[in-house]
Amino acid sequence: MHMPRPSRRKGTAHERDLAYRLFEAGFAVLRGPASGSKVKRLIYPDVVAIYKGRTFAFEVKAFSELRPIYLDARRSEKLLEFAERAGGEAYVAFKHIGSGEWRLVPLSALRRTRSALVCDPKLLERATKLGDFVRRVKAEAEGTAITAFVHSKA
Repeated sequence: MHMPRPSRRKGTAHERDLAYRLFEAGFAVLRGPASGSKVKRLIYPDVVAIYKGRTFAFEVKAFSELRPIYLDARRSEKLLEFAERAGGEAYVAFKHIGSGEWRLVPLSALRRTRSALVCDPKLLERATKLGDFVRRVKAEAEGTAITAFVHSKA
């Protein structure tokens, strides 16, 4: 029987943690069935979350210290393509090992090198906390719903 590598098991646990937190916050959530695998032709983000018609595709990374974090350019292109096909937004979700705190960075905010995208420590420090992200998405959804309701009554 094939056992996943320890680093892959940890990555899966982080993906499940993010999915659980988003689900508990009221999002519809899927964890990519092939996230982290060697699937070449299909496009799978680690986690997909949907709230009131808005779609968010996440690549999940964990870190223990503030240092540059690299994301494979090919994988980030697939994440962006998935988000575009879904009419959604692409994010990288960083989990701090130790505190368990999540930080979210739009894929477009990462610095590009020839072979990777890089999240610099200063960007990670300023990144949106998961709770703030959830509150913002919910507030925007309520604002949109209220605006649509007001316009439909006019």
